[in-house]
Amino acid sequence: MPESDGSHAVTPSTHAVRPTGRRLRRVTGTLVVLVLLAAAASYQFELGPRWFGFDYPSPVDEPAAVPPPRGLTLEPAEDPVPVAAATEPADANPRAVRRAVARLVRDPRLGPDVAVAVGQLSDGEVVYRDGDGRVIPASTLKVLTTAAAVTALGEDHRFRTTVVAGTSPRRIVLVGGGDPLLARRPVPAGEEYPPRADVQTLARTTAKALRGVGRSRVRLGYDATLFSGPAVSPDWKPSYLTDNVVSPISPLWVDEGVDPDTDLRSADPAEAAAEVFAEALERRGIQVVGRPRPEPAPTEPTELAAVESAPLGQIVQHVLDVSDNEAAEVLLRHVGLATGRPGSFSGGAAGVAETLAGLGVDVSGDRILDGSGLARGNRLRPETLLDVFTRAAGPDGTALRPVLTGLPVAGFTGSLTFRFETGAEQGLGSVRAKTGTLSGVHGLAGTVTTDDGVVLAFVAAADKVRTPDTLAARARLDQVAAALAACTCA
Repeated sequence: MPESDGSHAVTPSTHAVRPTGRRLRRVTGTLVVLVLLAAAASYQFELGPRWFGFDYPSPVDEPAAVPPPRGLTLEPAEDPVPVAAATEPADANPRAVRRAVARLVRDPRLGPDVAVAVGQLSDGEVVYRDGDGRVIPASTLKVLTTAAAVTALGEDHRFRTTVVAGTSPRRIVLVGGGDPLLARRPVPAGEEYPPRADVQTLARTTAKALRGVGRSRVRLGYDATLFSGPAVSPDWKPSYLTDNVVSPISPLWVDEGVDPDTDLRSADPAEAAAEVFAEALERRGIQVVGRPRPEPAPTEPTELAAVESAPLGQIVQHVLDVSDNEAAEVLLRHVGLATGRPGSFSGGAAGVAETLAGLGVDVSGDRILDGSGLARGNRLRPETLLDVFTRAAGPDGTALRPVLTGLPVAGFTGSLTFRFETGAEQGLGSVRAKTGTLSGVHGLAGTVTTDDGVVLAFVAAADKVRTPDTLAARARLDQVAAALAACTCA
């Protein structure tokens, strides 16, 4: 339809109409505002790829989509590069480390509460420390949650979702086993990492079992009693739920409680999962009478069908790579159960502390309230994270290896795919770190190899950043890590 800028009529024409200078400035200004608002929203939380409708390429299932760092080509060398002989790990010179990062750390845009710690990964010796006390860890807390999970359960552990016979011949119960990545429908091989179990496959196996005993009509119950306590942490902002940031935590859900058609989170993920399962049974010729109802499974149940998750080690890599809040909270509850406590926020937090202490990690000065780091009341000393990395890299840290291998790679994967645009180019591909982001809180915790081959663990965090300084603070922390990568520190 014809448009008007308020000063004269515009008639339809086959020629493009150039916007006036005023109009162009107005349109451009609007676009800039929208981009800044989207950026600001993305840095408030570890929202994950679902928030903006895109996912990060993975080197596991999309290697061709993962770009190499600037300056690195994939052309084969004319002359083979000789393989260096094994050498003893070099020690870091504390003065060299200080020269590399001290000026960056003192940037006033990081705010008044900054903590940076650097340690040698070979022996855990801290070679640089700036800042006192503890900081809000945000999502770097997931390092502790996942480390405790693989220690308490083992990296080969799998979570089972089952269907069992109910208390009467025509009743069956869908039992949540706390699979954090249980899917609504089958995921084609190679499309997601790690692979997902799904309720469609479970329904097909269940229908076959029911037909085998002559049943085509059942009532369906669902059991979500594996976890206990509140499904939403009292230490989270109430708006996290209403703003669709996180789902109520449940041992039974599909797609982490998110409806893929609306991208909204269910208020009752277990009930929603049972309804999806009931529909899948109906499509396979099993009539489900009435609506699914909460129902505890019998004490000694007869199993009709089951599906199993990917191994825990792969789930840990996923949680760290994309900063999956819901999956981290499920793992927290499993740690609580594995240590003889309730599968709750408090039981899981106590279980994480006990498990890490059993590894020799000093957690005495820390406060752990959840598994994802969304609670602003969490407090960690940087040395706690350094200690976990050191133990995971050590000769006795085999069980903890997924905590290191799952860390995002700067400029390549997960939550670091689009980071490290500034700072020394040596940071690209060399820094592996877990991000931590809440409003006013920014952090990185991981490992880096210096320019002369010293392998370091590092933590850089600032938890009182002013909103106008959000992007600058995040970039500055990237530069701190990149400076370590560029450092001649031996």
